[in-house]
Amino acid sequence: MLNIWADPGKPTGERVAALLAELTLEEKLAQLVGVWVGVSETDQEVAPAQHEFAEPLPPWDELTKPGLGQLTRVFGTGPIDPLVGAKVLAETQRKLVANTRFGIPAMAHEECLAGFTAWQATVFPIPLAWGASFDPVTVERMAREVGLVMRDVGVHQGLAPVLDVSRDPRWGRTEETIGEDPYLVGLLGAAYTKGLESSGIVATLKHFAGYSASRGGRNHAPVHMGPREFADVVLPPFEMALRLGGARSVMHSYAEVDGVPPASDESLLTDLLRGQWGFEGVVVADYFGVSFLETSHAIAGSPGEAAALALAAGVDVELPSVRCYGEPLAELVRSGQVEEALVDRAVVRVLTQKCELGLLDEGWAPESPAVLRGEPVDLDPPALRDLARTMAERSVVLLDNAAGVLPLRDAGKLAVVGPCADDLLALMGCYAFPNHVGVQHPEIPLGVEMDTMVQAVLKEFPAATVTNAKGCEVDGDDRSAIEDAVAIARDADVVLAVLGDRAGLFGRGTSGEGCDAEDLSLPGVQGDLLEALLALDVPVVLVMLSGRPYALGPYQPAAVVQAFFPGEEGAGAVAGVLSGRVNPSGKLPVQVPRGSGGQPTTYLHPPLGGPGGVSSVDPSPAFPFGHGLSYTTFELSDFTAGDEFPSDGEVEVSCLVRNTGDRAGAEVVQLYLNDPVARVTRPVRQLVGFARIDLEPGEAAEVAFRLHADRTSFTGRDGKRVVETGEIVLQVGCSSTDIRWKQSVRLTGESRIVGYDRVLVTPVSVTSPVPTRR
Repeated sequence: MLNIWADPGKPTGERVAALLAELTLEEKLAQLVGVWVGVSETDQEVAPAQHEFAEPLPPWDELTKPGLGQLTRVFGTGPIDPLVGAKVLAETQRKLVANTRFGIPAMAHEECLAGFTAWQATVFPIPLAWGASFDPVTVERMAREVGLVMRDVGVHQGLAPVLDVSRDPRWGRTEETIGEDPYLVGLLGAAYTKGLESSGIVATLKHFAGYSASRGGRNHAPVHMGPREFADVVLPPFEMALRLGGARSVMHSYAEVDGVPPASDESLLTDLLRGQWGFEGVVVADYFGVSFLETSHAIAGSPGEAAALALAAGVDVELPSVRCYGEPLAELVRSGQVEEALVDRAVVRVLTQKCELGLLDEGWAPESPAVLRGEPVDLDPPALRDLARTMAERSVVLLDNAAGVLPLRDAGKLAVVGPCADDLLALMGCYAFPNHVGVQHPEIPLGVEMDTMVQAVLKEFPAATVTNAKGCEVDGDDRSAIEDAVAIARDADVVLAVLGDRAGLFGRGTSGEGCDAEDLSLPGVQGDLLEALLALDVPVVLVMLSGRPYALGPYQPAAVVQAFFPGEEGAGAVAGVLSGRVNPSGKLPVQVPRGSGGQPTTYLHPPLGGPGGVSSVDPSPAFPFGHGLSYTTFELSDFTAGDEFPSDGEVEVSCLVRNTGDRAGAEVVQLYLNDPVARVTRPVRQLVGFARIDLEPGEAAEVAFRLHADRTSFTGRDGKRVVETGEIVLQVGCSSTDIRWKQSVRLTGESRIVGYDRVLVTPVSVTSPVPTRR
């Protein structure tokens, strides 16, 4: 007779309840942990304190006899052929099912921050580049294709997207953020979540919450921010990805916020996330995050105490391996110090998700589609490369072209210099497999076909004479090679200075997890190299390949191109912008500072956060949020908006955008809001809508934003989110400082308290083409 819990025809709740009733305490706890097979103490760390917690595992049969909740990174731990990896995963699941009383498979999770973090998988641009694209449609398509590839080889869960709002670009993980504006982060993060979930992969939102606001931009450093900033800046992207993207998993952050680590914060993980927001999925620990309650935060005296705190707060699964949720927690349950009902609560959530994924169904088989086909697996198919190219091209930002040197139409002699000019790894972020794991295996090929910037320039300008010199390393203080770079630059018609970062982990790079910056000056002696090049009587085009913005105010090159780790197709995208084959359309998702110490700050600041006569320091950026130039020109005109709208209604804001140049291009029309008088200080300007519009020469389109009053809401003094009646100022432009129109509008009626069910998005409609005008 078929067990109730294995019958797909029965309701999920009934199935899970029946299975829970059969499990022993040890079998329940086994569902709440992961196992990281293949990681060793000799590997370089890809997770904080990895070596400290890398204890030898018991024999597999002994370890998994009670069952297992998750398998950690079968593909992402070492370079493994994709088909071999799929077979290993299938065989591991087969052994697990055969070795346990109820034959419950594990969920397999992997990283997918810039594509599937696996050998031979497509390397996409980093999330900061997604932000620069202002293109949620392509982000969603990218996530869906990444998810389909992962599902094909047997993966169930992806640890992405990162929804931390950039608050201090000195933080090494700035490259993992989508930008410094919560609406931009939320809308693109929701798009990535929706795409991943539509492929059948469980999206995991991280890092919940506050992680990116650490003091001094230091990884894991304490976060001290008020509840209003937390509610209005940090939380909205998570709300959007849950409601609009349908995420089924959330990962707590490593941070401590005002002395409380999120992994132990019941008010965050249970009262807010589940009670107010209605989340019904699974909360997983960031790697070793439960243990850190004991070893880093010092709020627990033992692994068992750490487990008790995390479980009560609402952490359902300990990752990447068992340390606290195993025997230490079991002892506390047996002694009555921890109620078994808390264990049951987490187990129900885990089993419900497994049930929804079909893992509890009678007849479930471990073979993934790739294993059943038995053919070589292509993790970098043409469709994904095309998407990587599209995302890279749309994310390149032309910051400055005042000298008119770009595009390089008649390139004669080009000197391509700098530490990032002939380095494939300079095009990828720290969660791309070649940087994340591949650097530990120099004997293994990169896994994907890529061009360096030098190679891409040679292809883009076949008639040009191209020379190359490194000039210096990305970091360090060796200046001995600068003169070699200057020598070849002196004889060139144009110099391409390719500078930036080396992505790595825990101090092995200048950008990436655990690779924080003391200030925002160019790493190493790259500033000296740039100054030496600028001293020549030759036009210098600065090309930045980086994971964060750097202070560019001291330098005046002929042109500046910014690419945030643009991935495997990135060199061609940048070269295309240099030649004019690609018309740049990226916009800054984070502002670029003028001075290395004048920031960190973001555009999202109240009046006293900007320039003024009360301080000798001017925090104005070199290039503002939302800025990006094109090789064509755009005119915004025919602005319309109502004079007032009710506090529970909406107002339409429209304009005409016309391509007034001689070539096709894309403009991002940006709608900003200012609340000139409010009960708490408000940003001088905040993004509330945007539209990316492609236009042919002379073509025009009408853009209409429907701004709901809920989008004007903020957290008041009493901690409640309010729509406050009175005057607001609407602004439309092409960056946060390039405002083409503004109008005061009155919110009428009664002020309103709004909650999680408020309107989160400003719908936009584009009517195109409007009749051309020459």
